[in-house]
Amino acid sequence: MPAAWTPFVLAPPLAFAALVYAVRPRADIVAPRRLAAVWAALAVGTYAVVSVEVLGALHALTAPAVAAAWTLGLAAALGLAWRRRRPVTVERPSWSRPEWLLAGGIGGLVLVELVIALLAEPNNFDSQTYHLPKVEHWAAQGDLDFWPTSIHRQVDIPPGAEYLLLHLRLLTGGDALHNLVQWTAAVGCLVVASRIVAQLGGSRRAQLIAAFVAGTTPMVALQATSTQTDLVVAAWCGCVATLALDGVSRRTTPGAVLALGAATGLTALTKTSGLIGAGPMLVVWGVAQLRLFGGRGAWKAVAAGLGVIAVAAAIFAPFMLRVYSEFGHPLGPPRLRDSIPMQRHDPGSILVNGLRIGHTALDTPLSPLRTASADAIIGFADLIGVDPQDRATTFGRTEFPVRAWYPDEDRVAFPIAGTLVLIGGVVALARPRRGAVRAYAVACAATVVLHSAMIKWQPWGNRLLMYALMLGIPLAGLWLDAVLARAGRRTARAAVAAVLAASALAGLLAVSYGFPRRLVGTGSLLTTDSWDTRFLRRPAWADEFRWAAGRVEAAGAQRVGLVQQNDNWEYPWWLLLRGHDDPDREIVALQSVLPKQPPADPRSVDVIVCTGDRRACERLVPDGWRLEWRGYVGYAEPVTSSGG
Repeated sequence: MPAAWTPFVLAPPLAFAALVYAVRPRADIVAPRRLAAVWAALAVGTYAVVSVEVLGALHALTAPAVAAAWTLGLAAALGLAWRRRRPVTVERPSWSRPEWLLAGGIGGLVLVELVIALLAEPNNFDSQTYHLPKVEHWAAQGDLDFWPTSIHRQVDIPPGAEYLLLHLRLLTGGDALHNLVQWTAAVGCLVVASRIVAQLGGSRRAQLIAAFVAGTTPMVALQATSTQTDLVVAAWCGCVATLALDGVSRRTTPGAVLALGAATGLTALTKTSGLIGAGPMLVVWGVAQLRLFGGRGAWKAVAAGLGVIAVAAAIFAPFMLRVYSEFGHPLGPPRLRDSIPMQRHDPGSILVNGLRIGHTALDTPLSPLRTASADAIIGFADLIGVDPQDRATTFGRTEFPVRAWYPDEDRVAFPIAGTLVLIGGVVALARPRRGAVRAYAVACAATVVLHSAMIKWQPWGNRLLMYALMLGIPLAGLWLDAVLARAGRRTARAAVAAVLAASALAGLLAVSYGFPRRLVGTGSLLTTDSWDTRFLRRPAWADEFRWAAGRVEAAGAQRVGLVQQNDNWEYPWWLLLRGHDDPDREIVALQSVLPKQPPADPRSVDVIVCTGDRRACERLVPDGWRLEWRGYVGYAEPVTSSGG
């Protein structure tokens, strides 16, 4: 880590803490400290995004510039905190033993996840392919301009989470703290889920139950130590939901519009699918505002809605404009638009897609149950004339069903949390206690329907559901608390305790044995070499990348040509070829799927490294060069060069 700039990584959390103090609500409001945390998180997140965009436009994405930006940001936050200084009353909570047990379980699991996040090297598959390479490209270029690449996801997938990683990358010079972004998002999800329960009238126990169920969900526990992006979008989407609920019972203010717009913009910039969850919540907010302002004041509600859209657009538009300029469409190239979104929207296809998504999300180790339910879905699809493997509703060449119960961060199911959410949602719709509960349940149901109508089934689709799961968990907390409140029903209360214990066990097993970052067993991060940890998904590749990098070093090459396919690992090349030993070495792509970014001429590079398809590499190696191949990785150089 570059010692000169590393201390500045403390600026964002210090700014957050100062803002939590500065913006704490004065008025009587539900869970004011948690609301202050939401506002502060949105302020810090928006500042991080805007600073990246501004510095990128100035071609000044460098460590000194980012350090200066955070110095200004921290100074502003401390200034606001100083202006709002007044005594803060801290009350010691008077909790029951079960409540302390729930809180202790949550805190213990979060701390274990923090340890893993700090110890483990980033080794998520998608991060090796496009999440982290895009960060390295920005750092190398000093701006956000697109670059030639054969991996279109490096440029056309929304980069909100990667913008946050970029700050850490520039200030530390590496990826040692990268996992903390998702860990922080996981904590944010717990805070937001518990506050939503409070807003819906839930007791403190209900709030703790919701946070406990969310925190012990295996997908949450595994992604909290990852460089994926699903928890980040879930946290921002949760911010939209909790701010929208604030607007159900009170007229909005300019500050509330700004916060809601920022939450919506950050959701879209992180993952546009998050808008599937944010959209229904905004509708609930908009309808409530029209009712609160009344007939003659309806224009104020409309103006507030337009304000939310304007703020969100200001955050998302710069990236969208770059995509539009490159591909002629704001949603990117046809390959992206046709791969994940549903291409059929007839009721039968949507229903079957939803059933397949639900089957994968609720998968268990019970193979007979998995087989029977999958056969039933396939049989039902045939009965209504829908192909369960239709490419228009199924991602790529994958086929339903798949095994998803195993604790793998990309696939793991959540049968406990998912079932509780479904039951809680049905109960909220069937027995509405207050308008806000029913409206929230309707919005969650709309999210599920919209997801089924817009996102194709895929083997790793469970992680794409994280935003919807986080929105639904408050309903599960309300229902479980209601069951516990029924005095005299010992059997029901024992059942709830057993469910929570099973959820805790699932979360504990996920952090202990989960893949690809586990504490015990084969591949444990406590016993596995740091380089090998990065390759737990593909162990054989570790030595192959090193072999090719060694050949590059031996050749003294300064301009390296890169040949790869859409799902290949690019990030290891950045670690091996542009480390502290030679940060000025240039890595250029010899292929490009971007219409306005032509690839480099193979004869303009000193050597070529390849991954994946050997034939694709052979087509680009110039005459008079020698190509060597080892499994997944290839290396080519002129026969007259060193080692030729």
